[in-house]
Amino acid sequence: MIELAAVIRDLRTELEAAVAAADGTGLRFELGQVELEVSVAVERSATAGTKVRFLVVDASGEGKAGSTGTQRIKLSLTPTLEPGGGTPYVSGLAEPDER
Repeated sequence: MIELAAVIRDLRTELEAAVAAADGTGLRFELGQVELEVSVAVERSATAGTKVRFLVVDASGEGKAGSTGTQRIKLSLTPTLEPGGGTPYVSGLAEPDER
């Protein structure tokens, strides 16, 4: 199992690599909403400061997470590029409330 924060960090790295790889190519994809569905286990440590961690269950199905109890969660992330961080490859007119 790995922490949910690590999954999101790795997803961000992959998206940044995909945007960088699009430079100079004719075919581009619009930067839009990303949906991520994962199975997570909640781990609560009983140390001096209570800490709750959300761990993404490995897809190998080793059965280790079975005793932990898992939940499926769906995250909807909308990636944006920071100012000066590049151009999102979007065509067409902006809809109301779009930037």
